[in-house]
Amino acid sequence: MMQLSPEAKRLGVITASAGNHALALAWHGKDLGIPVTCVMPTVAPLTKVDKCRKFGANVLIHGAHIGESREYAKSEFPDLKYINGYDDPEIIAGAGTMGLEILDQFKDVDVILVPVGGAGLIAGVALAVKTLRPKVQIIGVEPENCMSFAAAMEAGKPVPHFKQGTIADGLAVPVVGPTSFEVARHLVDQTVAVSEKMIAIAVLRLIETERLVVEGGGAAALAAILPGGPLFGAFKGLNVCVPLCGGNIDTSVLGRIIERGLAADERLIRFT
Repeated sequence: MMQLSPEAKRLGVITASAGNHALALAWHGKDLGIPVTCVMPTVAPLTKVDKCRKFGANVLIHGAHIGESREYAKSEFPDLKYINGYDDPEIIAGAGTMGLEILDQFKDVDVILVPVGGAGLIAGVALAVKTLRPKVQIIGVEPENCMSFAAAMEAGKPVPHFKQGTIADGLAVPVVGPTSFEVARHLVDQTVAVSEKMIAIAVLRLIETERLVVEGGGAAALAAILPGGPLFGAFKGLNVCVPLCGGNIDTSVLGRIIERGLAADERLIRFT
C-alpha cells in the first residue's frame, strides 16, 4: 500500500477475501489513511467481517467463495487498485519473510508444512527457504473440499477446483494465483489433502494440548500429521515445523468444530 501512487492512495484499494487478508488491508488502510473496500463471500466468519468494519473498511458481502467475490470487486470497482491477497509479487515476498523467520528461529528444521489456499504463502515460504536451505522439504496441505493447488499441479496451470465449503474458510480459494503457482510449482516437494474431520480434530488438539485457538485453515497443516492424517508417522526422527497461520474464528463456529472433533474422537456420542 505504501508503494501506491498518490492518486491510487486517494481513490483507495479493494480486495476479495474471506477475512485474514481483508483484516490486514483494513488495518493498514486505517493507519495510512487509504480508503479500503473489502468484498467478502457469504461464508466469511462474522468475527472477521465485524473486525474489518471496526477498522473502518467498507465491507460488501457477495459471492459463494473468494473467486466470485473477486470477480464482483474487479467488475464493479474498476477505478480502485485491486490488491490480491495471494498473487501480488509484493504479497508473495511478504509471505517469504515467514520462511526467513522459521530458518532464523529453527536452525535444524527438516520439514515445513504449509497450509495452501491461493498458494501465495507457500510460494513465498518455499522461495525463501529453498534459496537458503535447498534440502528442507516444503509440503503443502489443502482441505479435501478445495484442492486447487493439487489440481493446478496436475493440469500444469491454475484450474478451478472447488467442491464445497470447508471449515478451513481461509483456504477456500477455487483457483490458485498464476504468479504464486509459477513460483511454487518448482519448489514444493509434495502436496496432501486433509478431511474436514481431521481439521476439526486438529483445532481441538491445539485447544486442549497447547491452549491455542486456531482457525480451520491455520490448523490444516497439523491435521496432516496427526493420527488419521495422510502424513502420520512420515517424518519420524525429523524436525518438523507447523505454522499456525490464522486465529480468527467465530465463537459459534469454534463450538461446532469442538463438538465435531469430540465426536470424531468418540468422546461425544449422540443417541436418537
